[in-house]
Order: sequence, then C-alpha cells, then structure tokens
Amino acid sequence: MDYIKLSKKMSHALRHKPWEYGLQLDENGWVTVEALLNAFRKDGKWKSLSYKDIQHVVDTCDKKRYEIKDEKIRAQYGHSIPQKIEKELEEPPEILYHGTARMFIDSIKKKGLLPRGRQYVHLSAEIDTAVQVGERRDDQPVLLKIYAKKAYREGVKFYKVNNLIWLADHIDGSYIEVDV
Repeated sequence: MDYIKLSKKMSHALRHKPWEYGLQLDENGWVTVEALLNAFRKDGKWKSLSYKDIQHVVDTCDKKRYEIKDEKIRAQYGHSIPQKIEKELEEPPEILYHGTARMFIDSIKKKGLLPRGRQYVHLSAEIDTAVQVGERRDDQPVLLKIYAKKAYREGVKFYKVNNLIWLADHIDGSYIEVDV
C-alpha cells in the first residue's frame, strides 16, 4: 500500500474537493469512513482499500491532519472547500509561529496573515513545524512570530486543531514579528 498517495487522496477528498468523490461533509467536516472507502474503491487502484489502511494514515500522519471518531473521519485543517468548517474557539498560547516564503513578506506587513485559498490562517505551536510549512514554497523561509495571546485578548479568534496546529480567521500585522 502506498500510504503517501493514500494520504494525498484523502487530503483531496476531505479538504479540497469532496464532491469529486460523491462525498457530502457535514458542518464540521465529517463523513463516514465507509463512505470514504466506497468512494475510493470505485477507482480500481484502491479496490482492496480497508478501514485499517485509512486508520494507518490517520495514526502515522506527522502533521495530525486527520481524525477518526465514531466511525467518521475528517480533515482537521487545510480546507479550501466553499463550505466553512466550524471550529471551536480556544485561548491560544502566548506565541505561535507561521513559516512563509520571502516573497510574501511585504504583503504580510501591509495586510497581515490572510487565509488566501484556505478557510483559516494556519499557525504552529512549534518553530520546526512552521519552518517546514514555509519550506514548501521557499528553501529559506521566513519565520513569523505571532503574539497570539495578545491578539486573542484584543478579539482575534483562535481555534486549536491539535497540540501542533492552530487556526485563525486573520492575523493583523500588529501581532506579527518578522524574523528575517
């Protein structure tokens, strides 16, 4: 089983284009594991896909991208679908981080952090994770330090995904320190 390809397919189905698989996510992004399996099995390459294979991807994903609960599965973050996935508000730690490409710094200084094609701005509780994200678009990414607790106290909404990943609707530039 190619678990990397399976994870990418799950990401596409649960975060970006569920309709291409005949899936209907509920308001919190959940769909039954059985529906996901049936959708994938229609493609002959995934005919022997099992619940155990899906569970393996969920358990081993280093970014904790997916969650299974009560026979349902969802992507925890990274959605680009039009339907807004509802998250629970939570008070963030003092500092969070965001890694980005150097070419975006001027825009971030002017407009802050915007979700762009996603539903939320993605932030990390750890520097290493933020740098990894930034390296997707730049081999020398810029690390942004986000004064999350201050932003929260001043009305910015934060949503905890897991111990590593936090989400926000928008982060104004006044809460961002650029580490260049």
